[in-house]
Amino acid sequence: MSKKLLSIVVPVYNEQEVIEETFKRLSGVFENYFMDVEYIFINDGSKDNTYLKLREIALANSCVRVINFARNFGHQIAITAGMDYAKGDAVVIIDADLQDPPEVILQMVEQWEQGYEVVYGKRLQREGETFFKKFTAKMFYRFLDSMTDVKLPVDVGDFRLIDRKVCDAMKCLPERSRYVRGLVSWVGFKQTSVEYRREKRFAGETKYPLKKMLKLAGDGIFSFSYKPLKLATFAGMLVSIISFIYLIVVLIQRFVKNDIASGWASSMAVSLFFNGVMLIVIGIMGEYVGRIYEEVKARPLYIVGELLGFQDGAERKNDIK
Repeated sequence: MSKKLLSIVVPVYNEQEVIEETFKRLSGVFENYFMDVEYIFINDGSKDNTYLKLREIALANSCVRVINFARNFGHQIAITAGMDYAKGDAVVIIDADLQDPPEVILQMVEQWEQGYEVVYGKRLQREGETFFKKFTAKMFYRFLDSMTDVKLPVDVGDFRLIDRKVCDAMKCLPERSRYVRGLVSWVGFKQTSVEYRREKRFAGETKYPLKKMLKLAGDGIFSFSYKPLKLATFAGMLVSIISFIYLIVVLIQRFVKNDIASGWASSMAVSLFFNGVMLIVIGIMGEYVGRIYEEVKARPLYIVGELLGFQDGAERKNDIK
């Protein structure tokens, strides 16, 4: 009976300072392991020497595969590409910065062997991160969970193990604005968690600044909930009621008391308030329309410039998915 295969998917962007240590830590965990292991690194359009280092690692290790994107397509798309190319009976997603300890994967595999098809890492502590990032992340996960009909675990990132059947189910979800951790929850299957303490970044700088965090948050909210549209409707109704009440007050002042207040400042304040609410409502609708626009174009999720270590070891170029 042949050994089972474990695929380790690692999205990478400008990680030249850490990528060699990442492979060293990962391979050290699975040295003399009872399963065969393949390491799939997705170079997401890095602008430093990350790809050159990955190429050296792949040439020196037959278990290493490298997917080199034609340009930067984003973290969630890189994860998707790794799952598309993974051949393992189970697939593990882990970032290259070593904040998620590779040793925790062994605990995930234990849970998988007990019958769980999704094992996600739940962060008990987050070392080396600012209070602002910890607080906003905590609030976001809870807010997103309250907004969606699908149960999304809180304090959980993309670090997880998924069974082959889950990976195959994910391939049937071609949407463009991807929130992978939400999609994994959406497909279902038997899920559990492994708790761990998130470590400081080994080297380099975070690849998720505030702008990217906000985009990820938007993808999570607008891809899994239409409640913002309901809130927009509620806001419109509330503004209409307030406007109607204000109109009655004005009419009473004019025809009963014959004393209507005049003033540019008050009129402008009311006008700006109502216009602001309208713009917020239009903006929410625009988010959904924009996502519809992206879907109907049906462009490929990503374009691969080069593949290393796949099949018979020969390089393949210009794969489109």
